[in-house]
Amino acid sequence: MTAKIQMRQEIVMNFSAPPSPDDMMVMVRHVIDTLPDELTTKCENLLLEIEELADEAISQDMDLENPYELLALFHSALEVAPGVQKKIANGEEDKLVVYRRAVLDLWCETGEDLALLVREIVIEELGRGYEFREEDIQDMIRRHHQGLL
Repeated sequence: MTAKIQMRQEIVMNFSAPPSPDDMMVMVRHVIDTLPDELTTKCENLLLEIEELADEAISQDMDLENPYELLALFHSALEVAPGVQKKIANGEEDKLVVYRRAVLDLWCETGEDLALLVREIVIEELGRGYEFREEDIQDMIRRHHQGLL
């Protein structure tokens, strides 16, 4: 237990301030550049955004009790509204929004390595957005972690 506490303190102490939105964007771009093969081809034109927290409209649409519950959100270019798809895409691109404060809150709660936490969040959200099965998403996360060791 003491080793876990020490490790957690070391992780937190590596930052003199919480990572900025620009720092978070660098982490997310690195994840995108090193995605598992199954996702790479699907993310060629993926737009990335970093926002602080989900806004009121998204919180209501997703029936969130707290905006800190939403770590990332994938928007399909083909989707007009949840479950309603366009017949012809109008040149828009898929977009991934990562909610910085929600991610940092989870990071402080868990004490996990922030880069690995961001990697898992991105792979999970993209996997769900591109309609991979949950087992396949977990497999991608495991394989992706092993490739980094």
